[in-house]
Amino acid sequence: MLDELSLSEPLLISTQRWRDFDLPVARRFHGVQPHAEVTGVREAVEAAAGADGLVALGGGSAIDTAKAVSSETGLPIVSIPTTYSGAEWTQGFGMRDREAGVKRGGGGAKTVAIVYDPSLTLNLPRGESAGTAMNALAHCAEALYTTKHSEDTDLVALDGAKLISDWLPVVVERGDDLEARRQLLEGAMYAGASLRVGMGLGHAIAQALGGRYGLPHGTMNAVSLPAALRYNAEVVPDEIARLGDAMGHENTIERVSELGALAGPTRLRDYDVPREDLESLSEAIAERAPAKANPRPAPAPAIREVLEEIW
Repeated sequence: MLDELSLSEPLLISTQRWRDFDLPVARRFHGVQPHAEVTGVREAVEAAAGADGLVALGGGSAIDTAKAVSSETGLPIVSIPTTYSGAEWTQGFGMRDREAGVKRGGGGAKTVAIVYDPSLTLNLPRGESAGTAMNALAHCAEALYTTKHSEDTDLVALDGAKLISDWLPVVVERGDDLEARRQLLEGAMYAGASLRVGMGLGHAIAQALGGRYGLPHGTMNAVSLPAALRYNAEVVPDEIARLGDAMGHENTIERVSELGALAGPTRLRDYDVPREDLESLSEAIAERAPAKANPRPAPAPAIREVLEEIW
């Protein structure tokens, strides 16, 4: 594929986990940090000097780091996702600024190809498998009620939700089941395609929690998505019902909660989020783009109530 894309000197961007992985790429950067921290991004930009392309191997942090490098350098990306984040589908990316305690965004990445190989997900631990899959499910759910959604994006969102609901429990129970991994990765692929129309309150909460406390983005989506769906239920009941129909469950939020519990504890207190931080946290969430795009207006006082619900 690299030859077909005329990439002779690409840079691999990944973590230490994939240092010995066999790829026909000589130039390598294995300094990706969780949440694509800005210090790691800066180092990756320096490592990309003289490269003619990027190969992103890993989860959302590796892919977002590569997208940030692409945005700054103009280099094309070949993404090889090894989790279920769906980050490979968009031009946008997030970077954690640890000192400021926020997750910053950017855009303009140039992904030219995506390679899916379910065997690369076989060693993904249970919690990370479920957490990143819940991130994908949140993409599906919120894509159904963004202002930019369409019949085409609704269809891929619903296809993704069905596959995630059907196969995530199997993957959690049998992590070495390659067919289950393949089906879940396909669901995440559809979720990533639906992500292009935007996100809502659930993602805004997860982004803020990741930026401030360094908590895993997927797991925070698992915690926040049921509450975000409850908050939006009065304004988008049909869309939420369609999500439940796709998953084969009459009670949409109950099913989402069941799946979310596979990723770990479901309360913010279990992740050492201080209750006294909820007010400032709700103000930060209200300023995030996904919160402003939420179908039901989400001012800080309302978000504070949602945070109390999941604290």
